[in-house]
Amino acid sequence: MKKRRLLVLTLTVILVAGLFAGCSSSAKTDSNTTAKNDDKTFVVGLDDSFPPMGFRDDKNEIVGFDVDLAKEAGKRMGMEVVLQPINWDTKELELDSGNIDVIWNGLTITDERKQAMDFTKPYLKNDQVIVVKSDSSIKTKADLAGKNIGLQKGSSAYDAYMADPISKETAAMNEYDDNVSALSDLGIGRIDAVIVDSVVARYYIKSENVAYTILNESLSPELYGVAVKKGNTELLTKLQDAIDAMIADGTAATISTKWFGEDIIYKP
Repeated sequence: MKKRRLLVLTLTVILVAGLFAGCSSSAKTDSNTTAKNDDKTFVVGLDDSFPPMGFRDDKNEIVGFDVDLAKEAGKRMGMEVVLQPINWDTKELELDSGNIDVIWNGLTITDERKQAMDFTKPYLKNDQVIVVKSDSSIKTKADLAGKNIGLQKGSSAYDAYMADPISKETAAMNEYDDNVSALSDLGIGRIDAVIVDSVVARYYIKSENVAYTILNESLSPELYGVAVKKGNTELLTKLQDAIDAMIADGTAATISTKWFGEDIIYKP
């Protein structure tokens, strides 16, 4: 009996020691990840399924309009740019915890978000539009009554939809992790319409060559900005100076033309 008890005790000690070792290793990994956020590294949080702002190409590399802007800004600030895909629904937490330095990916400036983070000046104008199949019976926003709507969760499309009276008349609102999934479901008939950023809708329709139509009525005009952690005025000033210079010397316009075929940079 004594030998059996001794064996059980020994195994218990080994298991507990292993558990603590695992926890120590995990903590070390987290510490190393956080340590990358220094004055030499510019960690950009983004949704990598948000074309043309940020998405993966056929080589699985993250590319896009906002990606090019961020890389150029990082170069001008003398910082190494690290692209960090995040869950868009928890973007505020990622920024506040220090896992990323900025959110730069078609982020709409709202009064609510201003309470949680600081923004650069707007650099792009946008609105939330309604996308349907070209042969759809939906011709106006009022026609959404009784229909199934799709949109990205945690997005400004959600906010615009909930603030519009039509939200009380639709049959259902389906939330997706990304806009591409919602637009794909529209094509196979799982939903009747998608509410999405106009820049995303126009790019998707053109690049995918799908028979979709954007209704003339939109839900909400808005402006895009880059967000930094609340109170990080040093980074905000440095970043704004870089963006201002990019706009002034035409670099931002060149990047815009590359992705949209024209200069759509916001100049108030």
